[in-house]
Amino acid sequence: MEPAIEPLDRVFLQLGPITIYWYGVIIGTGVLIGLWLATRESVRRGLPKETFVDLVLFAVPIAIVCARAYYVLFEWDYYSKHLAEIPKIWQGGLAIHGGLIGAVATGAVFARVRGLPFWKLADIAAPSIILGQAIGRWGNFMNQEAHGGPVSREFLENLYLPDWIINQMYINGQYWHPTFLYESLWNLVGFCLLLWLRRVNLRRGELFLSYVIWYSLGRFWIEGMRTDSLMLAEHLRMAQVMSITLIIIALVLWMVRRAKGWARERYMD
Repeated sequence: MEPAIEPLDRVFLQLGPITIYWYGVIIGTGVLIGLWLATRESVRRGLPKETFVDLVLFAVPIAIVCARAYYVLFEWDYYSKHLAEIPKIWQGGLAIHGGLIGAVATGAVFARVRGLPFWKLADIAAPSIILGQAIGRWGNFMNQEAHGGPVSREFLENLYLPDWIINQMYINGQYWHPTFLYESLWNLVGFCLLLWLRRVNLRRGELFLSYVIWYSLGRFWIEGMRTDSLMLAEHLRMAQVMSITLIIIALVLWMVRRAKGWARERYMD
């Protein structure tokens, strides 16, 4: 029998009736760091300094709405009976794939309106997106969500994790796989990979497609461990279906764009 283990406080700051949660602070931090990186790179690539600031002002709210809508759609049996909980995003329940759909759609419209090359914007944004995802997973950690199946404390100790992580994975009398950490580390490696590929000077659009492939491979693997997956059918996890679909789309786009001569320009151009 484990002694009483108190989880970390989910509240970052209480200002009278206003509660600021760690979940939002961590996601916001990921957005700001990603914006800073993208802005620096966009200037190096000859774009106006305000380009990504303007894009983020549209893309982030739309991505959050789409991420929540995606999650609610696949949990409609619950939310149809608890409509008042739909706006409560601080409790968790933002689906990354929904957010990506919203962000990419917003980016495409933004690029068209501003007369900018979409693939150039996507390539510049790719490292920022995956780094933001690596940081954002720690919001799931604070909410004690997005974890995997049951494990022993000894298993977690053998991963050489600090006690504050191990203790946070003690939920409802059981230790759980820290899948949030696996995905965060996978994304961090992906961030380093994209920075290296940026120097390889791939064809325009291929850095973003590399991000899609790398993230989807990791998500497919890690999703199989999770206990809270959004399900398309009884034994069919939606995130795994989306991951396979995105990998196929990315590979087809890569090959078709090269075969048709649609990707002549390089990243550095």
